[in-house]
Amino acid sequence: MTGEDREIELKFACGPEGLAAVLAAAPAGDDESRELISVYFDTPDLVLQKAGASLRVREHEGRRVQTLKRGEGLVREEHEAPIEGLAPDPELGPLPSLAPKGADLRPVFNVRVSRRQRSFRYHDAEIELALDQGEVSGGDQKTPICEVELELKSGPPAALFQLARELSAVAPLYLTFESKADRGHALVSGEPPGAPRHSGTVELSKACTVGEAFEAVAGHALAQIAANAASLRASPGAEAVHQLRVGARRLRSALSTFKPALQDDGLEAVKADLRWLAHACDKVRNLDVFADETLHAAETGAERPPGVEALHTAIEVARRRAWARAAKTAASERFRALMINVTAWVETGAWRDGAAAQAGVKGFAGRALKRHHKRLAGRRAAAAGADDTARHHLRIEAKKLRYAVEAFAGLYGRKRVKRYLREVKDLQEVLGALNDLVTAEPLMMALGLPADAAFAAGEIVGRKAAAKPTLIDQAGKAANRLVEADRFWR
Repeated sequence: MTGEDREIELKFACGPEGLAAVLAAAPAGDDESRELISVYFDTPDLVLQKAGASLRVREHEGRRVQTLKRGEGLVREEHEAPIEGLAPDPELGPLPSLAPKGADLRPVFNVRVSRRQRSFRYHDAEIELALDQGEVSGGDQKTPICEVELELKSGPPAALFQLARELSAVAPLYLTFESKADRGHALVSGEPPGAPRHSGTVELSKACTVGEAFEAVAGHALAQIAANAASLRASPGAEAVHQLRVGARRLRSALSTFKPALQDDGLEAVKADLRWLAHACDKVRNLDVFADETLHAAETGAERPPGVEALHTAIEVARRRAWARAAKTAASERFRALMINVTAWVETGAWRDGAAAQAGVKGFAGRALKRHHKRLAGRRAAAAGADDTARHHLRIEAKKLRYAVEAFAGLYGRKRVKRYLREVKDLQEVLGALNDLVTAEPLMMALGLPADAAFAAGEIVGRKAAAKPTLIDQAGKAANRLVEADRFWR
């Protein structure tokens, strides 16, 4: 990707009331207001979307420009060219390499926005600010757009993040990794707006560097955090909390996996921020697991303990309060700052200039997987032991190993990776069940339950505890199988 076809952009969700404050706080520059109509095209089987690309034709004042964007994250390829007709020219830019010759490119959805745009110089950088209000429409479906975009035209990327911090101080700006094309495809596919987002698959090239690999893995995790924080703010619920925590765990695990290449002055601050985010959602996740698994099993089982209805009511009240607290966390100034600061460190941190970050990823991946496997093997005895704390640390190592395997999977043979990953997941599952037993009793005690609900909770937790010896035996066997499994990276 050359400098001429690179787009470096930060995008923020913002309420309509915040747009005027952002414009007033931005540096002075040349202003322009435009009405933009964009039609996005793809084949009936979505060849471009599957290739990570979007194709649009945008009309403004009688002129039409065809734009193809490709890539993920903040830095993407962007290819623009003027065209005469309403349909895209299949021969322009890299489009012939993405869509087969004669491909049936059809309109998929439209985007209409009123844009207020300003260009200015800031900290040795040329930046373009765009404030967009409008809608995405496809068929009979519509969803509103209200966002702030900061695009780096030239100069140091760090300036883009510094400006974002300043503007975020005058209006709530929520960093998002979702493009207008992403929103359009979600709309026409029938995905509910603001639905919780699962982690995507990271596809690493064997030719990429360690730094590029980390940037890709971290970018996926940050996108998952941002999307589920937005879901939480809009409609607090268990799945949004769970997927936000998964995104945070994946990013924290990536910091461990890539640690040899990430040593700089900003690393500890990033780790502290992510630790805060994870811990802020711990209690609500424990409540959700107890309600959806332990309590649900007791409610639908043959022997319902007395007081289970009262316990259900008390748990639901506690969950909704905890969801509301999690939503406040996702809307907080600290969370907004975390997203900007962590993303800035990933994209501009001093670690990027280190020799370790410039090395090839394949050899690094093998060493990282070996290190994670060795750490887990060193703790395997804890699986069948009597120390719950030691078993908890083994569970953490299993998570780190799993996320590392999933990150590097594309560099190795899929079948061998899949077999190994199955052993990791088996161990994780039984360790998770044991962890639920450990957390259940103090969780119930902290709720201050009424007598009938407390009786039901004690009965349910006691029944679960009876299965602990069996689960410990299963954990020991699962740990042994994993330690002895075929290490595909060798």
